[in-house]
Amino acid sequence: MYGTIFTLKVKSGHEEPLLDLFKSYDQDRPIGGLAWFVLNADSKEEWVGVAVFASKEEYVANAERPEQHENFVQMMEHLESEPDWTDGEFLIGQTY
Repeated sequence: MYGTIFTLKVKSGHEEPLLDLFKSYDQDRPIGGLAWFVLNADSKEEWVGVAVFASKEEYVANAERPEQHENFVQMMEHLESEPDWTDGEFLIGQTY
């Protein structure tokens, strides 16, 4: 599995519109996408997210889709700065 962990600095007052935007993504499942989550961290003023894909190739293919770029442009309207991304291979994981 491959994916990214990211942080989002949400503009004040943009939390609900950003969540609504994220909910609209459910209609457009990413290529190779297995799961994604966004966490409102207790200890930070940032949101932290994780996206999990079946492989690096599918992650890259999804990132290169024009629809994904449009999603990014819309998301940036609600953020103070570009997200910080940490991409890589997930070595171990568990679902319950």
